Amino acid sequence: MLPFGFLEFGLKDFIETLIIAMVIVLLYRWIRGSFAVPVVIGLVIVFAINAAVSLFGLTTINFILRRLLDVGILAVIIIFQPEIRKLLYNIGQNTSLYKFFDRGGSYSVIDEVIEAVKSLSRSKTGALIVFAKGATLNDLVDKGVELDASVSSELLLTIFNRGTPLHDGAVIIRDNKIVAASAYLPISQNPNISSVFGTRHRAALGISEVNDVLVIVVSEETGRVSIAQNGALTSGMTIQKLRYEMQKHLGEKSDEDPEMSSFRQSELESS
Repeated sequence: MLPFGFLEFGLKDFIETLIIAMVIVLLYRWIRGSFAVPVVIGLVIVFAINAAVSLFGLTTINFILRRLLDVGILAVIIIFQPEIRKLLYNIGQNTSLYKFFDRGGSYSVIDEVIEAVKSLSRSKTGALIVFAKGATLNDLVDKGVELDASVSSELLLTIFNRGTPLHDGAVIIRDNKIVAASAYLPISQNPNISSVFGTRHRAALGISEVNDVLVIVVSEETGRVSIAQNGALTSGMTIQKLRYEMQKHLGEKSDEDPEMSSFRQSELESS
């Protein structure tokens, strides 16, 4: 037990402080970059005002603020609904079980998607490809056109062809099968997204903010390839880096470090 003035600080107190600090850091990482940050700041200000009012004995104002805070708890749950959903999903998901029951064949799926992405990028054909992995995304599958097809580059190119009725939407791949096409994804409400990104990229971010998915985006304007994952967007992907990220997401081992090897860096441009 260590004395700090009139306080006694022991091992138990240290552990509790460490746990609280870790929770605060995790909460910050959870809400960082979203509209939740100014909401939290607003709540802190309200609590500080309430404490000051209580200190000066302003009972009427204190009563009003307490009633507002009581209602505010419900409001916070409603406002943070997407973030809460993502947090509970991540807690409840056991990725090791998904890997155990995975039927395999991810390498061939990756190769087929890579071939399709190269062609789509060269022709500047817009595309959205969602790897659902553990997430079922049944709500999105039901709203799209349900399929049960093997993944092939030819099928993906046909779906995203501008002349087909399925091109305007996302393809969802789950358990190494194309389970839906023309699926419409929720648009991200993150105010920090750059204005250079259009609806397709915002939709990729939106679904990645609330689900454990990897989303591949091909820009219709530039042909640039991007990925969205965990609410973050990475643009200007090389095919080598894209392959690496797909292997990592699908649980396949990759012996090649995309930052150390350079012989395939121009695969997208030269193929």
